[in-house]
Amino acid sequence: MDIMKDIVSKHKIIAILRNVPEKELQAYTESLYEGGIRAFEVSFTTEHARDQIYFMKRTLPGDSVVGAGTVLNEREVREAEEAGADFMLSPSTCQEVIAYCAKQEIAYMPGVLTPSDMGLSLSYGFHVLKLFPANAFSIGYRNSLRGPFPQADFVAVGGVSLKNAAEYLKNGYAGVGIGSSLVKEALFLQKKWELITSDIKEQLDVLKKEGLL
Repeated sequence: MDIMKDIVSKHKIIAILRNVPEKELQAYTESLYEGGIRAFEVSFTTEHARDQIYFMKRTLPGDSVVGAGTVLNEREVREAEEAGADFMLSPSTCQEVIAYCAKQEIAYMPGVLTPSDMGLSLSYGFHVLKLFPANAFSIGYRNSLRGPFPQADFVAVGGVSLKNAAEYLKNGYAGVGIGSSLVKEALFLQKKWELITSDIKEQLDVLKKEGLL
């Protein structure tokens, strides 16, 4: 779907939010935004994920996008739609979700790991795929998959951090999704929002200087 390709081309770094306490959500997402992050994914393993997406869509500036991650069935996709999610991601290729998102023309990124996963996703018209877990194979695994499937683009998720994001981007990945390694746990627990912002900005600046963002 072209919508997903447009999102990833503009936002190569996707921040994955999982179990962020609601009382810290605004301060945390604002600190990431101020650091330069513009794409956010709220995992549906998070309690009240729907409410968090709804809240973020109304508090973050308009140049940001908020997606729903780990959607595993049509019900969760519908909930994310109602909350205003800009895009959806799954860790797997659930045909129920793929078929629904294709029918509704939803910006969606299926999770793939094998050629069979890719074949199913591509057959429904989804060309931007979440390679998960990306660290299960060598960084060149993407090239092996692109051989028979040159029309596919990949976002690496699983074992990716801002420190190794450059390697994925240099090796042809369209983008990366970064979860727990995005922010130092101590900074989050101590609510050092300004330090989180400066740390993110510093690391993104390195990627920009290398021409990767």
